[in-house]
Amino acid sequence: MKPVQSELKKWMQKNKNFKENYLRVREEVLNDPEIQAFLSRNPQLSQQEVDKNLIKLHEYKTQSKQCDKCASFGQCINMLQGYSPVLQTENGEIHLVYEKCHNRIDVEKQREQQSLIQSLYMPKEILDATIADIDHDSERGEGIRQLLLFLNNASNELPAKGIYFHGPFGVGKTYLIGALANALKEYNKSSMLIYMPEFVREMKSSIKDDSINEKINYFKNTDVLMLDDIGAETQSAWFRDEILGSILQYRMMENMPVFFTSNYSLEQLEQQMASTSRGGNETVKAGRIIERIKQVSKEVGLGGENRRDGQ
Repeated sequence: MKPVQSELKKWMQKNKNFKENYLRVREEVLNDPEIQAFLSRNPQLSQQEVDKNLIKLHEYKTQSKQCDKCASFGQCINMLQGYSPVLQTENGEIHLVYEKCHNRIDVEKQREQQSLIQSLYMPKEILDATIADIDHDSERGEGIRQLLLFLNNASNELPAKGIYFHGPFGVGKTYLIGALANALKEYNKSSMLIYMPEFVREMKSSIKDDSINEKINYFKNTDVLMLDDIGAETQSAWFRDEILGSILQYRMMENMPVFFTSNYSLEQLEQQMASTSRGGNETVKAGRIIERIKQVSKEVGLGGENRRDGQ
């Protein structure tokens, strides 16, 4: 009999502790100010319904509400990371549901915005560029002013023309368009940054896997297209006329802006594009490309010191 009596005593002790704990937790839950406010707003709830859902009420009490107990999204203490509990009633019953918290919404917004910037072979420092970090100086003043003017107008509607930045190596042309791309995220505008020499190689390799038309359509339709270092690519009549010409023609017709950076002025670029790899001189076709560039951008020269010296 001793083993049976011993087990019975243990069960009675556990049962007593359970009852004591239950009553203690019930008191804590029902005395919680938020739960009291919820019950006051819902007098139709019966005491039986409240007691039946004590676990739900306790869960609500112990969770962080809209990040009030969480330092960050990564340090969320809730059962569902990034979700905040909400008490609701329906047909006299208590329901506990979860909604996205402020931190999760912010993180998702940042991820969504980051996806708005796509690039081909652009360095990380350019993808991280910001308007706030742009150095203002007299030799780049007009270029920066035009950039800020475009950004200001883009807050309402994208202007039909971008900017053709040209100037010596290292004056910060590429940094400016990178900063613009990041700023445009705030307006949910997509951008595509392309390093021109690699762009040519990308298009040539795309012929093999039959993805060239898909990529061309993407470049045509992104909100803001940015072509970096145009004129530095190996000249190809095929790329100039069939790829670049097609993209610029579409964006010109649709009033969609394009940004360029180059070491060449438009006049110099026209001469560069007229020279073919076979030694020919196709001035008419090159002139046609330049006219399209003028339709989708305005030419702005940049000067100043080489900002890459000493790096």
